[in-house]
Amino acid sequence: MSDFASGPLPISLEFFPPKTPEGADKLTAVRQQLYALKPEYCSVTYGAGGSTQDGTIQTVRAILKEGHDAAPHFSCIGASKASVREQLAQFKAEGIKRLVALRGDLPSGYGGFGEFKYASELVAFIREETGSHFHIEVGAYPEMHPQARNPQADLQAFVTKVKAGADVAITQYFFNSDAYFRFVEDVQALGVDIPIVPGIMPITNSSQLMRFSDACGAEIPRWIRTRLEGFGDDKASIQAFGLDVVTDLCEQLRAVGVPGLHFYTMNQSGPVKAICEQLGL
Repeated sequence: MSDFASGPLPISLEFFPPKTPEGADKLTAVRQQLYALKPEYCSVTYGAGGSTQDGTIQTVRAILKEGHDAAPHFSCIGASKASVREQLAQFKAEGIKRLVALRGDLPSGYGGFGEFKYASELVAFIREETGSHFHIEVGAYPEMHPQARNPQADLQAFVTKVKAGADVAITQYFFNSDAYFRFVEDVQALGVDIPIVPGIMPITNSSQLMRFSDACGAEIPRWIRTRLEGFGDDKASIQAFGLDVVTDLCEQLRAVGVPGLHFYTMNQSGPVKAICEQLGL
């Protein structure tokens, strides 16, 4: 990892599509504030089964129009090869050159997987259909995907995804840097040589963080959880503590030369800006 230690640290930003015109206006203002950080690109999520797909494309379109690279999240659960082929053609027509390829979650009440069961199948299909047109990012889980059978199966699934044609991986957020370091060592031993960019979640709201973490399998170390619980509803103390914890994590990662930092912004500018200012970015 030390190859990346010498130059400036690239960052990327993740947003979710707003659901209201007011939310869209707010996100436009947030993006303008965060562009000062010179992000390499911005990714835009979408919901289970592509439930926010129109909003995702509209947000990606706005980011591209603002002169910045943008990557829609693209999940394959419940999709057919024909629908994915059609979507790829739309992405190309929109001038999109970067994708975050994910399996995705089945929406509530949905019957089956469709023609793709794993993200590796989606990555392979994108490569078969479009060659090297798209720069493909995939997900990684330093603390194991919550639905994986065991750590070995999870590592092998990641390796399969990379070998299918991924360019870069972005991790689920974590607060234990050793989990990331061990994951990188393990997959490199299995022949993976793509950059693995750590995902960074600012701590601004303890109940929201605990809810997210329980859902996605990200571990909150006991000492962090206990301190957050101790602050109760004291938002200022939670945010000051969170800023220290996450900045320290980023410093540990930067010290070993990670290839970048991917910030889960939660459509807010303040927390990410504060972390980057502390880091001198």
